[in-house]
Amino acid sequence: MQNKRKNPRHICTVPVDGQQGGPFESSKTIDFSQGGLGLISNHRISLNKEIAIQLDLSEEGQSALVVGKIQWVNPIAQTNNFRIGVVFKDMLQGSRTNVKDYLRLIT
Repeated sequence: MQNKRKNPRHICTVPVDGQQGGPFESSKTIDFSQGGLGLISNHRISLNKEIAIQLDLSEEGQSALVVGKIQWVNPIAQTNNFRIGVVFKDMLQGSRTNVKDYLRLIT
């Protein structure tokens, strides 16, 4: 399968702070790029659903506010989990710079 990503993904295993009982409860981020992120969740999430995401990018509290769109959802073999791809559709002012700075620091 050909990789169609515009930006390289970086490994980033962190829990997602999702609302209890919501689709992102017990989810975790597994990779991250300037253009999106990958999740593992035990909930199937609808394709094309738009979600608001706050990315905590540093211990100092620097963050990015983005709107993401569920691009694809694939079941993970022999588990009850799903691998989910999220593309960033929009970023609030200053968030794009914060994401670029963060990715520069971790690479």
